[in-house]
Amino acid sequence: MSLMSVKDRRRAGANKTTNLGDIETFARVVAASSMTAAASELGVAVGVVSKRIQRLEAKLGARLIERTTRRLLLTEAGEGFYQRVNRILEAFEEAIEFTSEISTSLRGVLRVTAPTSFGRMHVAPYLPRFLESHPSLEIDLDLSDDYVDIVGRGFHVAIRIGELADSSLISRKLAPIHRVLCAAPSYIARFGEPETIADLSAHNLLAPDNQDCWSLEGPEGGVMLPVRGRLRTNSSEVVREAVVAGFGVALRSTWDVGAELASGELRAVLPAYRSPGRIGLFALYPSRDLMPVKVRTFVDFVAGLYGLRPYWDRGLRSDEAGRASEAISPANAVL
Repeated sequence: MSLMSVKDRRRAGANKTTNLGDIETFARVVAASSMTAAASELGVAVGVVSKRIQRLEAKLGARLIERTTRRLLLTEAGEGFYQRVNRILEAFEEAIEFTSEISTSLRGVLRVTAPTSFGRMHVAPYLPRFLESHPSLEIDLDLSDDYVDIVGRGFHVAIRIGELADSSLISRKLAPIHRVLCAAPSYIARFGEPETIADLSAHNLLAPDNQDCWSLEGPEGGVMLPVRGRLRTNSSEVVREAVVAGFGVALRSTWDVGAELASGELRAVLPAYRSPGRIGLFALYPSRDLMPVKVRTFVDFVAGLYGLRPYWDRGLRSDEAGRASEAISPANAVL
């Protein structure tokens, strides 16, 4: 006897597939003990109900209901089938209710990814307040400087900094990001303050390994400045500590060193040069359609924390904080 091919087995399996609507109709008929009553509940004609039952029996190859002029009787096969599918239909209804509730209520787990330093400094401190306002919600916060695949990794929201490339994701700009050249007063006292962009070639420039060149905008337009220094590290936080300690000049975001600039622990140098204005802080999420309420509520919450002039820029001079008039679109945009 020849073995059945994979295609034949798949075709045989497909032929046994039953219509869920036919199964639901059968369960309604059994529960109501009447095709007429089941048809009324379903809003269809009695003939439609009868055809669905016949189609189901044909698919199963078994008689489920014995029909008499006065009543309907379940066969042994029909009784066993009803007991089993009824449990499945109840679980199916429960799954639908759960999905509907989880999409329209603030409950369950919200998975968020954010850059390591920014997340530690400007996301984590505010999560207790958010969670206290929504006691049925949990947050899973993942801090990483990698641009993770938020759909593949199952994240609801990603907070990202930079220029966003074309993407199928939806984004909302949360705040402008200003990056300034800065150094500690002790470093400037020892090595002098650079007066032109060319002077920086004689200074110790601090940057993590993934920044071998700084993109700046100045009076003459765009400038690409090669970064060379005596300290090599893969950690942006090490660079931050080094510039505060007076070891060189760094290009840092005001969200990172705003407090040090405001207190005088760091000074902006060459303030006419700064990072491009199109760099921003964004919230990204997979889709605008059928967005869970918990996602929309969280994005609105963080947008309210930051805004057009973020709190980390409010103690700074205009040459340190960037162009305060820089617009933020409140609407979502497909990137």
